[in-house]
Amino acid sequence: QVQLVESGGGSVQTGESLRLSCAASGSFSTINSMNWYRQAPGKQRELVAGISSGGSTNLADSVKGRFTISRDNQNTVYLQMNSLKPEDTGVYYCNARYNTVRYAWGQGTQVTVSS
Repeated sequence: QVQLVESGGGSVQTGESLRLSCAASGSFSTINSMNWYRQAPGKQRELVAGISSGGSTNLADSVKGRFTISRDNQNTVYLQMNSLKPEDTGVYYCNARYNTVRYAWGQGTQVTVSS
């Protein structure tokens, strides 16, 4: 089983930056992919960014050019968020697919961007 611990959320002004981290630990053979989702108040959870074990990345259109996702070799994934906008506000969740068919979620970290 995988445990995910997120950190790095906070409150910032429009145009500022934040870096989220998500560290995976536990018992697993392979983490296939790690992803960041976010959920704004009253809205559905949406995929923001993902990175595969091979390093391939994908970003939602709404964050392309502003966010980057990266991963180290210690099973930690990072989401660098630049030029933040009020619409980026929400709870950001880390997600991992591991051992091919299993999934884990973090507890979420709040990001608030004020204008």
